Order: sequence, then C-alpha cells, then structure tokens
Amino acid sequence: MTTIVLSDICWPDTRQAPIPEGGVAVEDGCIAAVGTRPNLLARFPDAEVVDARGAVITPALVNAHHHMYGVLAHGIPLDEAPAGFWPFLENYWWPRVEDRLTHELIAASAEWACLEMVRSGVTTFYDCLEAPGAIPGGLDVIAEVVRGWGVRGVLSFEATERVSPENGQLGLRENVDFIAKCRERDDLVSGMMCFHTTFTCSAGFIQRAFGLAADAGARVHMHLSEGTYEPQYCLDRFGVRPVFYYDQLGVLGDHVLASQCVQIDAEEIALLAERGVSVSHQPISNCEVGGGLAPVPEMLAAGVNVALGSDGYVNNFFEVMRAAALISRARLLDPGAVAAQTAWTMATQNGARALGFDDLGVLSPGAPADLLLIASDLPSPLAAHNLAEQLLLWRNPPDVESVMCAGRWLMRDGEVLGVDPEAVRRRVSQAAARLWGGG
Repeated sequence: MTTIVLSDICWPDTRQAPIPEGGVAVEDGCIAAVGTRPNLLARFPDAEVVDARGAVITPALVNAHHHMYGVLAHGIPLDEAPAGFWPFLENYWWPRVEDRLTHELIAASAEWACLEMVRSGVTTFYDCLEAPGAIPGGLDVIAEVVRGWGVRGVLSFEATERVSPENGQLGLRENVDFIAKCRERDDLVSGMMCFHTTFTCSAGFIQRAFGLAADAGARVHMHLSEGTYEPQYCLDRFGVRPVFYYDQLGVLGDHVLASQCVQIDAEEIALLAERGVSVSHQPISNCEVGGGLAPVPEMLAAGVNVALGSDGYVNNFFEVMRAAALISRARLLDPGAVAAQTAWTMATQNGARALGFDDLGVLSPGAPADLLLIASDLPSPLAAHNLAEQLLLWRNPPDVESVMCAGRWLMRDGEVLGVDPEAVRRRVSQAAARLWGGG
C-alpha cells in the first residue's frame, strides 16, 4: 500500500530549498518518492492520499543525547543549589537521582520521555542510562517501553568505576549483551557502548570499553568536558587536556560520539575534526549546570559533526534548536553565528550521522519514512527564504500536527495514537514522588 502525503511546502532536505506544493510517497516504511503534487499523483494513481495542506512536511527530529530518567529530578526538593559542576554530581545527581533508580522508576520515566519526544517531533534518539543499582537488565526495561511506542531508540548504559571496579565491569557487560540481543531482533532498537568520563574511569577501563565495542562492531559514547572540572583533572594527572588524553589512548575515531564538549579549546576542536568524532550539543542543560557555552560555531567551522540533544532536561526539541542557535549568536555577538538552517540540520541529518544512521534525517527515496507535519499558520507568509527561521523561532510541540516513524503514524492531528497521556503523566509523577522520598 502506498501513501502520498501532500502539503503546501515540503522540506525534505534541510540543506536545500523546500518544494512548493510538494510531498512524499511512502511504501513499506520507506520513502518511495519525493516531488510535486502533480508528479506524485500521476506516478501513484492508486495511493492513499493524505492532504496536509496547512502544514509543512519536514524530516523528523533526532535527539542525540537523552537521559530519559532525568524527568524524575524535575523539581526535586533541594536544601540549596549545587555550588558548581562537581558538587552537582557528587552531592546531588549521583546520590539523589542515579543511585536510587530502580527498574520500575526507569520504566515510568521512559514512558513519559517517549510521549514528550513524539509530541516534540523526535522519532530517533540516543539514551544514556546510569543507574548502578539497576543492572543487569536496566536496558531491557527501557527497550520494552521504546518498542511499544514505535520510535527508534539507541540505548546504552553509562558504565563507570565510581561505585566500584566490579560495578564498572557489570556496566560494560550490560552494553555488550544488549547490543547482541538487539541485533538478533533487528528492529528499531539498537545498542551502543558507553562509559562515563576520564574522572570516573581508569585508562584500562576506557580501553577495555573501546575494545569490547570494536569486537561488537558498535559505536562508543562518553561525556567530554561538560565543565571546567574534567580539563583541569586531566591536566593535573596526565599533563594534557581530555581530547589529547583520549588520543594518547588511541581510541578516537569516527565511531565515537562525545557529548557536551563545552570546555574544549581550539587544538582539541581541530583534533576532534581530524579524528572524525561526532559531538552532541546540549545547550540548555549546559546552562542549567553552569558548565558554560559550547564553541559550536567553531566546531562546525572546523568540520566537526555537531548534533543536538536535550540531556533529559528541557525536552521540547524546538527549544533545544532555538537555544543552539541563539546562545551562540549572543556569545559571539553575531546574528549569523548559527543560522536557522544549520540548527535544523544539526537536529536532523547531523544527529542521524552521529548515531550511525546514514539514511535518516532526510526524506529521500529509500530512506526510512520518518517525517513531521508542522502547522504553517504563522502570522506572516512562509517562503523558501524564511522557512527555516520561521519554523525555528515560532513553532513548538503544539504546532506538530502529525508524526510518522518508519512509515507508521505515531501522532495524527495532534493526538498521540493508542496512548492515554494522562495515565502516563500520573505514572511518572508517582515515580518521581517515590524517588524524592528515597523509596
């Protein structure tokens, strides 16, 4: 069965101009054709036609860095705010959140995260779970939820030696086993190797993580220089900054996804580009933890593939895109530092590439049919010259009318299909209350 989705404006590739009066044809979960309304109707005369006039067709969004359990910490009571990045981890995030996570809490937060992502136009995401008391089996819990939602999830466990060497090895094994199980199923859920960072993982542990990933043919993720703590840590102990430390270990390459990369210098940026490392940028959470303002335009100019992530903090992905563009413009006193079109590309094609998907983030023949219908009822006319900026600045999740992932509608006309949003909200609210109470 072929479905044609037709609209006033179809924007299949964020690097190129949109197609007026255009659309896409969908067959067997993939894009069969892209073109104008007359062309598609003539080519597929027996197709089901979805008339999406009043909306813009765009590729679905990619969240390249999520902590789905992060919602449980929203509004958590604190005696006082953390005084810096290290106190944020040591006195708050680790003991109050991650060390208390159970399978039940993880499942409830994953349900809510999937609901938020679908409403926000995200159909592909990377999630990083650190819950030292929830392994083995933590990733299987998330995978069950994600499969039920029909979104495309790349899942990992953030292995770390901060609890104990034994717990660290258990975390690595969680990733290896999960990667293998996902390949046996061959569906929309896959795995990635992950460890935390240089100040919670020894050199031998880091090299073992990369070795296991190589054996499994998997990509590797780590947090990198989220604040000033890690660069100073590496300088004090190893005599070099973090990117050069990893290079000395011989582990950098195009199979690596480094998140944050806030406190990196020009030489580190050049080395990331040379090694082909992808970076996920989390502009809003970087501000929340006081980590700083990442040098995004500098990374892009050097040729680094920079994607976007919510970090499980503010998961409205339109806000994430806006922040990525506007914060850099303010930092450099340059309104053109990150163009709107660049922000959209970071949220689509760059994110897909960072996660190892060569055919996502665009609507082209043979690519998975992951697309959005975004309401075009703006107060001023949409046109090719202003489409990216208008959608970036003045659209939000309520303006996302419909969402398709792999040819399946997850949301139609603003309604998430087959889901009771209020029941999902109640469940995660109850889970957050248990976490806050320590139960």
